[in-house]
Amino acid sequence: MEEQIIELLKDETKGQTIDEINKKMGHKSVKGINELQSVLDKMTIEGILHKSKKREYLLMSNTKTLKCGYLRINRSGNGFVDIADGPDIFVRSEHLNGAINNDFVEIDYSTHNNEAYVIKILKRDLNNVVGEMISIKNKLVFKPDDDKLNIIIKLTKDSLNQVVEGHKVLVQIIKEIGKRSYLGKVIKIIGHKNDPGVDIISIALRHGIEIDFSDDVLRELESIPSVVSEEEKKGRTDLTSEMIFTIDGDDTKDIDDAISIKKNNDNYVLGVHIADVSHYVKMGSALYNAAFTRGTSSYLADTVIPMIPHKLSNGICSLNPEVERLSISCVMTINPKGRIIDYDIFPSVIKSRKQMTYKNVNKILEEDIIPEGYEEYVDTLKLMAELAKILRAEKTARGYIDFGIDEAKIVQDENGKAIDVVKRERGIGENLIEDFMIAANETVATHVSNMDLPFIYRVHDVPNSEKIEDFKNLVKQMGYKINTNLSKITPLTMQSILNELRDKKEFSILSDVLLRSMKKAIYSTNNIGHFGLASANYTHFTSPIRRFPDLTVHRLLRTYLFENRIDMETINYNSKYLIDVATNSSETEVAATEAERDVLDMKMAEYMEDHIGEEYDGIISGVTNFGMFVKLDNLVEGLVHISTLDDYYEYIPEILSLVSENKRYRLGDSVRIVVAGASKDSSTIDFELVGDQNGDKK
Repeated sequence: MEEQIIELLKDETKGQTIDEINKKMGHKSVKGINELQSVLDKMTIEGILHKSKKREYLLMSNTKTLKCGYLRINRSGNGFVDIADGPDIFVRSEHLNGAINNDFVEIDYSTHNNEAYVIKILKRDLNNVVGEMISIKNKLVFKPDDDKLNIIIKLTKDSLNQVVEGHKVLVQIIKEIGKRSYLGKVIKIIGHKNDPGVDIISIALRHGIEIDFSDDVLRELESIPSVVSEEEKKGRTDLTSEMIFTIDGDDTKDIDDAISIKKNNDNYVLGVHIADVSHYVKMGSALYNAAFTRGTSSYLADTVIPMIPHKLSNGICSLNPEVERLSISCVMTINPKGRIIDYDIFPSVIKSRKQMTYKNVNKILEEDIIPEGYEEYVDTLKLMAELAKILRAEKTARGYIDFGIDEAKIVQDENGKAIDVVKRERGIGENLIEDFMIAANETVATHVSNMDLPFIYRVHDVPNSEKIEDFKNLVKQMGYKINTNLSKITPLTMQSILNELRDKKEFSILSDVLLRSMKKAIYSTNNIGHFGLASANYTHFTSPIRRFPDLTVHRLLRTYLFENRIDMETINYNSKYLIDVATNSSETEVAATEAERDVLDMKMAEYMEDHIGEEYDGIISGVTNFGMFVKLDNLVEGLVHISTLDDYYEYIPEILSLVSENKRYRLGDSVRIVVAGASKDSSTIDFELVGDQNGDKK
């Protein structure tokens, strides 16, 4: 019924009452009208429809200034609304209208004055409240980890059995008992706050990420084999004699992808062989349902919370060396210009020759040093690097955007304490695997798109031209000029902007600002292409161990290609079901990403607790009305609060600057700071400026 309602309202610019909608739909029974009302209410809560005070309904996408998204409140009390198809929108604390952190809200947003107001709280998710039991006047009290919630939760006495001071617990809300006051019960004791790993698990649970698998899943695991049988290999192409191997990080245990290469005259024959997880995780099984619910594996510092149990992810599904594994292969013939001129997608059996690491592959390709055990693979790796360079050049020519964003990696000791923060290495080996996986993803997506069958795509919409114009003006205020023509925003346009800025000292900051001004990539059944990759057809096929969309793509390949089931019943079923898969996968991806970000913030604060009083050079990475954020060389970021500055400063949002009579601090400025404070518990790091050499004299 939802699709029918959307179709009926797609051209409407004025709100429609339920009677007007029902007149077009033709429901005559009370049951039919009640069902319509129920669906309208559901679509309103989900932000698909706007419901006016006059109880008139309009598609949210057809409104001029209304948007929906999740509210994230920062340390100042102001918020940002996370819009699914666009950049975050700022909301001042006085305009929150009672909304709290993580509420799904409807906002009125006018691009003219850059102000947003919360006009409706659509959903308040308090299902996963994690916190610490503290003692106040000899009484155990629950303190939520997320202090931005700004609510009081009283716990039932019977749920406090075995709970002691210092325990981290998961609380379920029973009911609201007053304004910002709730009754709840402890449903899980996570552990003591000082126990190794409890800090990370607490954040995962807070984001609704399930830690344990159900008894039904564990029972199904008992029937999962540990080796590939002869029966399972029937109907598959035997590639066990081919030189196939894997390249991953040093600690990787869940290996999705393996690669192979040959030269055929001037052309390259690239094989991308992906673990056939769908063979073991059958639709409708408890394993499948658990994978759907999780949507993705979560990688939180050195803790992995898998989408499927380790018996699968590290065992029979992982492409471990010297053992036979079931896979789905995409073998592509690529000409010297990087164009895929032929390909084949088929079920296979492989036996990886070696589990290589990026570190050792980079030694060969970057330093011409051959680690022990890699001797026989050197020529093959160099041929792969040759092809990867061609593929990257082809992608770049069509508009592939390389933002060059650095990522931080937390180094922990044996007790899980953060002892260092370093930049993630990214060499030829990492880029090589990325290039090969993109080629396979595009090939699979293009094949199914040409068949015009229901499918799940990874899509990335065109950025808002006003946001790009705002970015151009910001760069101008910083003293730089962008010559790129912005009359038409294409991937090549964005690429050109970045290239103009690449030699500027503020490039890393500006690149990040530009990235955040773009829309977010999501999963969808509607193939609008992938702007960032400059790709007309893109999907996720290469990581079925850790992403549910990839697992779904494998199931669809088996259905459409290997079993040739393209009847109307199958098509109609997938047309509806894949919408739910895309929506859920996008939502769980956001939850995992936010959990990863929160763990990173918490661990950075834990690391900096041991460096209070030390001085560092940094660069201003963000400017707000309450201060400025400074990023250090190791990517640790802290706040210089405006109250610690040496004068009265005014925030000028148009140029992202704090300005006084004598000085100006702006985005991208280099500054020297001292670590004034850090707190793992609140995930905060406070800096203060050192000396008067900071800032631009006016």
